[in-house]
This record gives sequence, C-alpha cells and structure tokens, in this order.
Amino acid sequence: MRMDPDLSSAAIAEDEAGVGSVGAIAEFFRDADSAGDSPLLWSLTRQPQITHALSGLFHGNAALVQLRVWVFLQLAAQGNAKLPREHIDEVFHALRPEALETVLKRFREVGLLVWDESLRSYSLPALAQRVASMLAPLANETVAEDDEGAELAALLGQVVGANQLGAVDAGQVKLLNAQLARLHDEFADAIASGSEFRLREARKRYDRAATLIDRASETITAIISNSHGHIVMERAARGMGQAQSRLLAMASQFNRALQQVDRQRVTLGTTGITSTDVKRWLQSAPKLHELIDGAVALSTSFATLAPHELLDVTEAEFERDRPAPPQDEALPESQVAPEGSLKAVALPWELQDLNTMLAAWAAAGDTTHTVADMLLGSNPAETRYAQVAYRAQLMPLLGDPQAEVLPGATGEFARQAWRVQWLATHKRIKHPQVELLSQGTLVPAGTEFPPSAEPTKDTNANG
Repeated sequence: MRMDPDLSSAAIAEDEAGVGSVGAIAEFFRDADSAGDSPLLWSLTRQPQITHALSGLFHGNAALVQLRVWVFLQLAAQGNAKLPREHIDEVFHALRPEALETVLKRFREVGLLVWDESLRSYSLPALAQRVASMLAPLANETVAEDDEGAELAALLGQVVGANQLGAVDAGQVKLLNAQLARLHDEFADAIASGSEFRLREARKRYDRAATLIDRASETITAIISNSHGHIVMERAARGMGQAQSRLLAMASQFNRALQQVDRQRVTLGTTGITSTDVKRWLQSAPKLHELIDGAVALSTSFATLAPHELLDVTEAEFERDRPAPPQDEALPESQVAPEGSLKAVALPWELQDLNTMLAAWAAAGDTTHTVADMLLGSNPAETRYAQVAYRAQLMPLLGDPQAEVLPGATGEFARQAWRVQWLATHKRIKHPQVELLSQGTLVPAGTEFPPSAEPTKDTNANG
C-alpha cells in the first residue's frame, strides 16, 4: 500500500518540522516564549496532520466546503474497509465526474484518503476516522429541529463515552460547562423578560436540557468523584457540578414565572377568550395594518364647548390650586415656667424591709439563717410569689463592691454584714404560691460557710 503520487507531502512535511515546538505560530505572538507556555498550543503543534486535514477540508467558499464535508461524511458512513473506485462512482453518481475527482484529489492531498494501487481501491486512514468523529454532530438529523438540544446531547455524549472508556479530559468537561452556563443565562433572560410566549418556549427547551442532564447525572457524579489529584480536572468537574445544580434549580423559577403570567391573564367577558389567545392571534394574523381600515371614519369635534365656559372653569381651577399667601403671626407672650420638683424613683418597700430584717438579725447576734428565711420573711403564708422573686434578684448584691458605694436603700442593702451561699438543690415547701425553693445559707460577713449537707427529697418546711 502506498500513497497516491498526487499527495502533496510538502505541506505535511512543513507541519511535521514544527512538531514539539510552536514553529511558525510564534510569529503571531509578541514574544516567542509566551507561545511556548500554552499547553493547548503545544498540543496542537504535536498534531500537524489534523490541522492540515481540517485546513484542506474547509478551505474555499461555503459551497465547496459543504460539498467536501458531504462527500467525506458519506465515505465515512459506508462502513467498508476498502472503497473501490467503482463503488465510489456508484455512491456519487449524481455528481459530475470532474467535481468528484477534484474532491477526491483534495482528500488524497490532505491525507483523508489513501489509494492502494495494487487493489485499485481507497481506504480511510486513522486520521480520517478522527476527523469523522469531530464532524459527527453535523450528520445529526435533529439539528434542524433543536440545534441547542442536539449540541448539548453531543457534548454530553462525548463526556459520557469518554468517561466509560476512562479517557475523559478537562477540555471536554470545560466545553460542557460553557454550554450549561450559556443555557442558564438564556433561560434567566427569558424569565426576566416576563413574556409569556418567550417563557413557554424557553420552558420547552429547559425540559429537554433537564432530561439530558438527568440521564447523564451518574456519569457527572462519577467524574466529580474520580477527579481528585488532578487540579485542572478537579476544577472543571467542580464547575460542571455547580453548573448542573444551577440549571436544575431553575425549574422552580420557571414555575413561579408561569404562575405570575397566569394570574395576569384576562378573560374577555363570558366568551372564554383570554388575552393570551388575542396575542397569539395577532402574532399569526397577516397584514395587521388592514385591521384599522374604516375604524376611524370621522374625526371628533368639540362643538358643545363654548369659550366663556372654558374660561370660567380655568379661572376656578387656578383659584382653587393657588396657595394662600402667608400671614404675619405675632410671637406668643411670655409665660412663667411652672414650678417643678425632681424626685427619685421610689423603690419597692420590700427592699427596705429586707434591710430592716438583716440589721435586726445582726443586732441580735444571729450566726446563720437560711435563704428561705430571708425570701419568705416573717409571715411566709402572706408572702406573694412576686415578692419572693424580687428578693431573690437582690441577693447577689450582698457584699458587691460596686453596689456598696451606691446611695440609698440599694447601697445600704449591699453593705449589710451578711453573705449568701447558694446550693445546687431545692426544697419542697408548703406555700400557696411557691412549691419549690432553692436552698442556701446566710452567714455574717467574715465567717466561713458551714459545710453543706445534701437535703432529703420532698422534705417539708414552713420557712
């Protein structure tokens, strides 16, 4: 097997001379070192056959490019290892012989076809198979119906297939991320527009995209899970997961927007015709300008209005809206300020009673008292719950250095020669408003607290 003599090896040799370096591409950069720092550019220079084949396939005007792509995809779709010239002529019998020969010659020049002189037949090399896989989305018949859905399906198919073979790379994932981000922005614009027809059209596209993403969710999860250790791949996989979540979360936004549109829809009387039906009819009706023919036959005249009536009404409106001129007002006469008095806020009488009781205990030489004695007072049965709670809040002030300098009853209470020790137990008492009371001990200041004993449960005391 040998190449056809018409194959132009000069261009391929020129490309192969730059393998491993940026070569002539460096002339387009301000600095040749900057060109060598790009991993993607280095990868492209390592595959000169691909770029040369694509250049030969897409060089020329649009009609020639379409003809070459069509012939190439038809040859790739034959599924035969060998393509005799008679079989090619039969497949492309509708083409003029000179046009077919020109296309085949170009394919031989760029390495997309190999001619075997001994077998008198063509074959597609590995390079042609790679180019055919790149152009596979062009052969998808659903592109005309849903270009964006087919593009997303193709990208997902590449990622899913590469993941099954263990050959997925960060470039494919980033390309899918860009497509998901673009769809999210377009759907967000449709939601922000508030247009019912744009919303419903976008919702159809969103449902198709969500179905595709849902089918590939397991693969996306697997890629995210297996991307640890590869920094570029890990970032791309994390971005793909975020883009997937953002896109799937838009379902609720579409529902809210469509519900808002439904609330704004107006029904015309009892006919059952809504404003949406009217809009749809206006969009499909031809020659809308003809609808106003004869609608305005005569102009409206104001023969019933007289000039003097207009003048009277105008004057009345001016007088009504004209602000009143400001009037001079005298200052108020001087007055004697009322006499006042500064009074301190009266404290509850329970505080003074506590001071009196504690002073009496100190004067009598008592050594210890319980907290219950202080909280319930001399008449426990007549003590209300509010009084007990107020006295319990005052207990931390005993011996407080900051409260001792205060004047009045508060400072007097803080300077009392008693200290309190609370226990982490409580006692059940016989009282009309208080059932449980925390235990504690009061001793004269400067003395040690007696060792506390654990009380028995449900012990009764009158306080």
